[in-house]
Amino acid sequence: MTDAALTLYVVDDDEALRRSLLLLLFSQGLAVQGFDSGESFLQVLDPQRPGCVILDLRMGGMSGLAVLEQLRMRHSPLVVVFLSGHGTIPMALEAVRLGAFDWVVKPDTQQLLDKLPLAMAEARARANALVRWLELTPREREVARQVGLGHSNKEVARQLVPACSPRSVETHRANLFMKLELANDNELGRWLSRHAWLQ
Repeated sequence: MTDAALTLYVVDDDEALRRSLLLLLFSQGLAVQGFDSGESFLQVLDPQRPGCVILDLRMGGMSGLAVLEQLRMRHSPLVVVFLSGHGTIPMALEAVRLGAFDWVVKPDTQQLLDKLPLAMAEARARANALVRWLELTPREREVARQVGLGHSNKEVARQLVPACSPRSVETHRANLFMKLELANDNELGRWLSRHAWLQ
């Protein structure tokens, strides 16, 4: 997937900074949209659309951390890069622990440009993961979650509703491994852990 297929968002209530970031990112050839609050951003967000959001940590109204929590609840594939003032660096580190991809001290635009290619690469990886995940049937997704937890075919068969035979689970397992291009249970576990937002 190319960067042209990924949307980049800037969410910051500082109008001057937001405008300068939008101009900077436009000049890099990126499709970018700006928002002056977390609320306005979430109102128009397509939760299934992959991309990257540059998100101010401290805003009037909804905070950046609250926006991150909403993205997690909606299982959004968006890659989150926080903008943090020097006084909010501990909060930025906490945000990374909660699932943000990275953070940048504002207004260090060079640091942002340095980190953005990695964030966009992660956005492409998530977009590809989402495409593969949506190719699975609902039953295959259920089986994938259980197998990823290390459960045997018999255990998975008992836990599914409605229950099915271990042989059926084996068929589902083979199909989902092929669709996700994974070789074994360990790879599936790591894949699901990396893409926990899917679940």
